This record gives sequence, C-alpha cells and structure tokens, in this order.
Amino acid sequence: MGSVIAIIPARGGSKGVPRKNVRPVAGKPLIAHSIEQALNSARVDSVWVSTDDDEIAAVSAQYGAKIVRRPADLASDTASSEAALRHAVDEIEAREGKVDLVVFLQCTSPIRAADDIDRAIATLEAEGADTLLSVVASHRFLWRRGPDGAQAINYDPASRPRRQDMTPQYVENGSIYLFPPEMLRTRNNRLGGRIALHEMAEETAYEIDSEVDMVVIETLLTHSR
Repeated sequence: MGSVIAIIPARGGSKGVPRKNVRPVAGKPLIAHSIEQALNSARVDSVWVSTDDDEIAAVSAQYGAKIVRRPADLASDTASSEAALRHAVDEIEAREGKVDLVVFLQCTSPIRAADDIDRAIATLEAEGADTLLSVVASHRFLWRRGPDGAQAINYDPASRPRRQDMTPQYVENGSIYLFPPEMLRTRNNRLGGRIALHEMAEETAYEIDSEVDMVVIETLLTHSR
C-alpha cells in the first residue's frame, strides 16, 4: 500500500461538552490520545488534525500532528464529517502528494489498543476490502415499537436463546474508519464498495457526548495503562 495518512477532525465549537477536544483527560488533552495512537502506528505515514480552532491547532502541533486549517463553513453544527475530510485530503495532497488510504480517527472515541490501527489496515488488505469500520460485538436483545406493539428485532421471543448462543451483531464504535480518497470524492461517503469490520474491545463502545462520558472515558484510559 502507498501513502497512508491519519486525519483527526476537531472543531472548536462543541456544544454538548464545551472545548472537549482540548480538555484534560487521563493526564493530557483529549485529542492527544488519538494523535499519539496514530503516531505510534507502524503503517501511518503522517498524522493530521483538521480544525478551525487556534488552541486545538496549537495543542495538536505540540503533540506531533500536522495541521489543516478548516474553513468556518465546514466547522458548523450542520457540516458533515465527509465535507471536512474531503477538504483535508485535498489540502494534504496539494502539500504532500497523492494519498492512497485515509485513517479517519474520531478523538471522541479514544479507547484504542496500541495495535488497533495497524490490525485494522491489515484486515482491510487481507479481506481485499475497499473500506473498513471499527465495531464492537453485541449480544443484546433488540426491540422496536411497531403499529401492533413492540417487536423483537434480532430474536424470536417464543424461543428465547441464551445470550452467549446468539449470533453477534456489530455496533459502530466511531473509533476507526479506513477508506481511499476516491470513496469520498465519488460517493461522498466514508464507506462503500466491499466493507470490512475491525472488531474492538467492548469498552471501546464508549464515546464522548456528555460530561458523564468524560468521566467514564477518563476512568477507562487511566485503567488501560
């Protein structure tokens, strides 16, 4: 595989958890965990943070990331991650040449094993896949509301299986996505073609959307050392 880059989008205008990307978590700014994980990957050639925020840019550079300055219209509450990623890839290729694979990391999902990124890339290659997402296996019993009452989604209530005997379903944990730049440009999507799954540990399902999540993530990061 040719050039592999990691991109970590981090805008400054978070409302649910203000300034979360630079808030200290387990001894360092939140975004630093994802930067260091990407820098420690044997397969990633360079690590970039896409941001509209001066403080995030300064902190990210301090921890070794290169910076793409994101325009304000791509940093609003309604701007998509895909739009920010396309902008970042275009900027990076203009500066450093062709990119073959993007490793998209969300710093709000910072629980990763040391080799998760490398194993995800190896899975993409081994399966001949076009794109990949990280997931957590789930054996939960799922239901939905229907016009005739509640309906089971993934099992028959008349023949309830043991949880450990259920075929696992997989939940996106938002941690790692892999794709070539062409997927963004032709489909405006991080996923497409043949899609592979990279299964991660159960605790990686936690993402930061609230102050409570910050406490949970800090605890998990602290105890994973």
